Amino acid sequence: MTIRAILYLSCAVAWAQTPAPATREPQEVVFTSKADGTPQRYLLLLPEGFAATHSYDLLIALHGHGSDRWQFMRPTRSETRAVLDVAAKNKLILVSPDYRAPASWMGPKAEADLTQILEELRGRFPIGRVVLCGASMGGSAVLTYAALHPGGVDAVASMNGTANHLEYENFQEAITASFGGSKARIPLEYKNRSAEYWPERLTMPVALTSGGQDQLVPPGSVLRLAAVLQKLGRNILLIHRERGGHETNYEDATGALEFALAAARQTSVAKQ
Repeated sequence: MTIRAILYLSCAVAWAQTPAPATREPQEVVFTSKADGTPQRYLLLLPEGFAATHSYDLLIALHGHGSDRWQFMRPTRSETRAVLDVAAKNKLILVSPDYRAPASWMGPKAEADLTQILEELRGRFPIGRVVLCGASMGGSAVLTYAALHPGGVDAVASMNGTANHLEYENFQEAITASFGGSKARIPLEYKNRSAEYWPERLTMPVALTSGGQDQLVPPGSVLRLAAVLQKLGRNILLIHRERGGHETNYEDATGALEFALAAARQTSVAKQ
């Protein structure tokens, strides 16, 4: 497959108009993790005009390495502005978990916490579709979680993440702590958390962004994953900037998020 500056797979994207940034403050929620009994946190931002009797789609945003739950609730990066604007425009429930901040990489405890958060949110609100998004470590984490829990995710938007932990070499101290050992000692754990090895599980719509000059999280694994998903006939979008680095600009982030949300809604209607 030839990769150009921007490569679109599947349907065209309807680019979102830029609404005003969210001004409401999110609610902080503290819960006791079933995994180890520790207090864990996430931020909850309800849409304008929220009504408990109405069903809302849920957008869960996973932060990058070294950050925490507040990253996606502040418009300080193009990716975070896009998430806030898309959530506001589409009246989504927006949740940003710590998931074992600051360096979780979706290890077993972070995975268990996210599963618990989803269960509790579904018990608290009338949730429609569930879309996972994230950038960098968060982009890697959403692919891991979707591969491990495909039945609980309706769409994924992964920005500048890795899909292969066996080949990824950066942040190994943090990943070793999160996964419970080094890749040399527990390679199966790293394989299980690498979406590239489990493309058949990614049955939901998937949006991927990557930069050809990204040295922090090289794009090779997500480009290979996109090629396989295309061969499997999946509903996917790949936005690859050959000259791009470790970032996704506002337009591309918005396009990836809007694609994931629209595809999730279209898929759920088709199933009815």
